Amino acid sequence: MGKVYLNGNDLTLEEFINVVRSNTEVDITKDAVTRVEKSRALVDQFVRQNKVVYGITTGFGKFSDVVITGEETTKLQRNLIMSHACGVGEPFSEEIVRGIMLLRINALSKGFSGIRLSTLNVLVEMLNKGVHPIIPEKGSLGASGDLAPLAHMVLVMIGEGEAIYKGVRMSGKAAMESANIKTVELTSKEGLALINGTQVMTSIGALTIYDAMVLSKTADIVAALTVEALNGIIDAFDFRLHKARAHEGQISTGKNLMILLQNSKNITRQGEKRVQDAYSIRCIPQIHGGSKDSFQYVKEKIEIEMNSATDNPLIFTEDEDVISGGNFHGQPMALAFDFLGIGLAELANISERRLERLVNPALSEGLPAFLIENGGLNSGFMIVQYAAASLVSENKILAHPASVDSIPSSANQEDHVSMGTIAARKSRDIMENARKVLSMELLAACQGVDLRGNKGLGKGTKIAYNIIRNNINYLKEDRPMYFDINKCENILATGEIVKETELEVGELL
Repeated sequence: MGKVYLNGNDLTLEEFINVVRSNTEVDITKDAVTRVEKSRALVDQFVRQNKVVYGITTGFGKFSDVVITGEETTKLQRNLIMSHACGVGEPFSEEIVRGIMLLRINALSKGFSGIRLSTLNVLVEMLNKGVHPIIPEKGSLGASGDLAPLAHMVLVMIGEGEAIYKGVRMSGKAAMESANIKTVELTSKEGLALINGTQVMTSIGALTIYDAMVLSKTADIVAALTVEALNGIIDAFDFRLHKARAHEGQISTGKNLMILLQNSKNITRQGEKRVQDAYSIRCIPQIHGGSKDSFQYVKEKIEIEMNSATDNPLIFTEDEDVISGGNFHGQPMALAFDFLGIGLAELANISERRLERLVNPALSEGLPAFLIENGGLNSGFMIVQYAAASLVSENKILAHPASVDSIPSSANQEDHVSMGTIAARKSRDIMENARKVLSMELLAACQGVDLRGNKGLGKGTKIAYNIIRNNINYLKEDRPMYFDINKCENILATGEIVKETELEVGELL
């Protein structure tokens, strides 16, 4: 696609992904440029008038009652960045950093922040040229914005800190020089405008919700293969049943399963072999559907936040007014990201239970124990289920909500914080665990189909089965399974199974 034009109001999740993962360039619209310049002019007027305005002519947080003179405003903004760069831990991935930069540009383009256009354009140039600041993943309370991690982004803008440029980690100054980008001397309001916002948590969350929606379709495909491996009863997926309850996610999952299993010779009808399947088979539409509904809610919240002004104070040029408030507070997103993590954890929970049914001879409807010939000499998929159980147990710990916690900061001036960035990071960890569990189930389902004697797979499941078997061989005797698991997870991470299946069956819901 061509450039993505930013105006602060209508950036979509799909555009976000294109910029972050496909390096699509961005630019600021003319209307946004006008708003930014008007907002900056008002900041300059306040400085000339020595008007007392938080963050422009005062200190920050508990120091908001300390007045800063016009001559000190430049030093104030630099000190803000230097003092706030307190992040710790491993650096965020480059795609998360690109998302942070993109979202900050978009928020500033709304024209409520008072930044100079020239400063904003430096951030645009960094994004387009691939100068990616090293931003440690830990250190944000998710209120007053993502102060510490965003300060690390700004360090590079002023020629400090570290960055990755063309795959090489170097000083921020060297990265900017290599990319031929002039560094910035921040002036009044600019440091605060750059670090006071929710863009770190929102970037992590936006990437995670995109991957979660792909994973939810993947889960339907994987589950359908397990249904075939267990000769599952297709009647439970009948559209009439789900229409009677009318939850959107449940209906879409039921439709997906019916499409994927079309023409399958491996499924059964109720009463043929048994009257009902266990919940992990029979209730796939209800359980996957509940997660899908949670993902839709989170996506809506993320797209609102992606196009919001989240710093403080905000400048309203039409009224020549400036209002100090709390749009930086991450609570709306913290709750959403906790919900996202729970929805993802449930995809893994039911997947592990289906995997258990595949490997357990008491539950697998005639499959050999642990899906292996010559069991006893071979352990087959025994420890694959152990690993899956470990991951879902870890997810249960990670799914504990971060948003119910708060620790006062800044001498109790900031006495309630959201922990939204922790919630976002946790949800991403849960997503990665869930994808691993689904990879294990997918391998087991393909093994089960082979052991059962494939009478003819469904229209959609055949695609997924062929992709796996083209890359990973049937398990005839024991081998190190982590190679197979990692390869399968990489296939799921690319979205190949969803893309190829949709080419055959149409858009999955």
